[in-house]
Amino acid sequence: MDNLDIQSAAHLVDREELVEWSESFDQLVRDRGAAGASTVLRMLGERASAAGIGGAEPVTTDYVNTIPVGQEPMFPGDENLERSYRRLLRWNAAVMVHRAQRPDVSVGGHISTYAGAATLYEVGLNHFFRGPDHPGGGDQVFFQGHASPGMYARGYLEGRLSEADLDGFRQERSKAPHALPSYPHPRMKPDFWQFPTVSMGIGPMNAIYQAQFNRYLTGRGIKDTADQHVWAFLGDGEMDEPESRGLLQLAANDRLDNLTFVINCNLQRLDGPVRGNGKIVQELEGFFRGAGWNVVKVLWGREWDALLAADHGRDLVQIMNETRDGDYQTYKGESGGYIREHFFGRSEATTKLVSHLSDAQIWSLKRGGHDYHKVYAAYRAATAGNVSGRPTVILAKTVKGYGLGANFEARNATHQMKKLTAADLKGFRDLLHIPVTDAQIDADPYDVPYYKPGDDAPEMQYLMERRRELGGFVPSRRTRSTQLTVPDASAFATSRKGSGKQQAATTMAFVRILRDLMRDKGVGSRVVPIIPDEARTFGMDSFFPTAKIYNPDGQRYAAVDRALFLSYTESEKGQILHTGINEAGSFAAFTAAGTSYATHGEPMIPVYVFYSMFGFQRTGDAMWAAMDQMTRGFIIGATAGRTTLTGEGLQHADGHSPVLAATNPAMKVYDPAFGYEIAHIVAAGLAQMYGPDSTDPSVMYYLTVYNEPMLQPAEPEDVDVDGIVRGLHRVRAADGDGPRCQLMGSGVSVPWALEASRLLERDWGVSADVWSVTSWVELRRDGLAAQEHSFLHPDEPARTAYVADKLRDARGPVVASTDFASDVPDMIRQLVPHAFATLGADDHGFSDTRAAARRWFHIDVHSMVVRALQMLADEGSIDPGCARKAAEQYRLLDVNAGTTGTAGGDS
Repeated sequence: MDNLDIQSAAHLVDREELVEWSESFDQLVRDRGAAGASTVLRMLGERASAAGIGGAEPVTTDYVNTIPVGQEPMFPGDENLERSYRRLLRWNAAVMVHRAQRPDVSVGGHISTYAGAATLYEVGLNHFFRGPDHPGGGDQVFFQGHASPGMYARGYLEGRLSEADLDGFRQERSKAPHALPSYPHPRMKPDFWQFPTVSMGIGPMNAIYQAQFNRYLTGRGIKDTADQHVWAFLGDGEMDEPESRGLLQLAANDRLDNLTFVINCNLQRLDGPVRGNGKIVQELEGFFRGAGWNVVKVLWGREWDALLAADHGRDLVQIMNETRDGDYQTYKGESGGYIREHFFGRSEATTKLVSHLSDAQIWSLKRGGHDYHKVYAAYRAATAGNVSGRPTVILAKTVKGYGLGANFEARNATHQMKKLTAADLKGFRDLLHIPVTDAQIDADPYDVPYYKPGDDAPEMQYLMERRRELGGFVPSRRTRSTQLTVPDASAFATSRKGSGKQQAATTMAFVRILRDLMRDKGVGSRVVPIIPDEARTFGMDSFFPTAKIYNPDGQRYAAVDRALFLSYTESEKGQILHTGINEAGSFAAFTAAGTSYATHGEPMIPVYVFYSMFGFQRTGDAMWAAMDQMTRGFIIGATAGRTTLTGEGLQHADGHSPVLAATNPAMKVYDPAFGYEIAHIVAAGLAQMYGPDSTDPSVMYYLTVYNEPMLQPAEPEDVDVDGIVRGLHRVRAADGDGPRCQLMGSGVSVPWALEASRLLERDWGVSADVWSVTSWVELRRDGLAAQEHSFLHPDEPARTAYVADKLRDARGPVVASTDFASDVPDMIRQLVPHAFATLGADDHGFSDTRAAARRWFHIDVHSMVVRALQMLADEGSIDPGCARKAAEQYRLLDVNAGTTGTAGGDS
């Protein structure tokens, strides 16, 4: 039962009796304090539950401020000076967006979000957010994406940005080097922004795991983060995203009192009310409280204090509880007289309560998110160390477009409004006391000047002093970090020797490499294995007893498998982040670890292992944000391929992850076939991401690995390491003088190509070179880069694609088969200087044996043979009847005739 329902049922109990109970409770608080009163309430709630009374212990409180007036701390700053430059910030932020709307540009932007949230940011920037030079290491602040103009306006006052920079807003190429990205984009403004946040829901998720990772670093003994706090600024509409709410339990379970969410509750989405018929603040309060968070509501400014104190019959509180968000929004779009009639006029008592106020005074009753004192009290409550190991959410009620005038304030369309009329500008100027004349505005409405006082102005000196005391500018991103001594491929000698007579899937080959990496004296302690609830599937349970699973509480229970060699072992010093059935949380953890070189100056090597089918298509947006944040690390798509896990069926059949991964510019995508290939790719990745000489370290390596057992060959003496890393190397040279063709495969399909080459030679007298394509994506990118260079530099010698160079002396048509859709090998079709055919696992996956599935898709050994014969026949190199004869001999249309691959190994 929410507050609205409770109020509607109030007639069931005599009003005077309710007042008596209320007075009794007030006496209890006075006599026993908050702790004593809480104990009594908890006991009463338990008794009510035992009596079968539902909803007796509400998860929401009255629609008033959480912190009583008597418990508010003194505001320590000079409010007048802070207000003076907050006015400048609001003016410059709005003018920056407005100037970017001149007819020849019109690049868009957002005015109203920062206008309504300025106080929330300024209280933090003046008193709480510690910069990177702070002795404790500095805080991490996730700024709300649509409020970025306010941060740029502050950077302008701080001297970090020029007028030319502001005029380059959203014109990153045409105004370079004076340009600003639209939102917090670290990749586009790498010395300014730390976290990309405008993809709704990603910021909340990443903030939670950033706070957890801070504690992880402390637990591992890598860095003391006790004096660092994570702040996330969010919108109430953004909280509808599943990622915004779906991971709250981790913050409570890990007791992350180093984390504060500040939700700007302006009651509006992008198009209209968040909850027109309800109350989003109350909904969020119940949700967060139920998830174990400390909740602080900041709803009413100090002008309401006297009215609430005089509300002895709680008539005003009742109206506040009953009023729906759609009406609150309407009130701010109307007038003081309208509010008097339609809000206060709903009871005789509240009408009298404001009888001494003019309509103008009623209109000036502020919401709490615009009051320095109320916001400061909330931030202090979240950081004063008295939140009992709980994360805090601050629900701050504001007005979207605050101060921008009647055309903007609380209007449904305000989020999309980018321009101010001359009248809007003049009214805004008057409200903020900006020394800009009517003539300056009228001369060119799109050239309205910014305003910045001299550096010796009192407010400017105060602003800079506050940041010096707090440890430097925020937001700010730095990349000075500890230098790692990374191992080369020689550190993975075991995997390069092959598996001998024992079969091993590439998943296990990778796990062995990871084991060796974790033992490395140079970087072993920096490796962060990240696994959803599938470690045993991937053969990584062997890490449990030694590396241990991170848990801030350690392991306080007696594990059921404690006597086993591979027992499940948790520790506050654990190295493994075991995130449960949670791909989104896993990738948030990956991002926090992979950007530690910038957030903490301590490079870490995250290795995220997951079911490849449940990676890019489920968390692709988070991966894109990781790209923006310049995350580094290894992403391992295990149990890859459309047919290697066929027992699991359609939803587990990955036929496309390399295609999705290829759309991320920061992702280097590999599909290795053998353990020695993986060793060289991992070594190259370590050198690129963490080596001292790298010129492009901010990348992520995506490797697909399979669960299909096979004999892993030893590394050849003449191994082509450069080819492995660049995407293509030959694993078998053609032997014979007959017709020639080229067979290509990647991952699990390379053994098929090797077997197909033997059949071609034995049964049909055809010689075939076999190529392992370790990266179709890297070959494609190289080829496109070569074409673009030749296009843009016609006077220089034309560049040739790497794959074309490698195949220059090769003869015959090319047949490429993989365990992925044909889109994957088709990435290089235009770059191959030969007739080219792809065999792909197109269409839906299904449950069956590997051999039957591969025959159904016609990607198997015999399909490669028949396709090669067809192409040789087409070019006249062999008798046309050979292909037909082969198809009949191998029963190509009979799924039960397939023999490609091994049985077993399914989950």
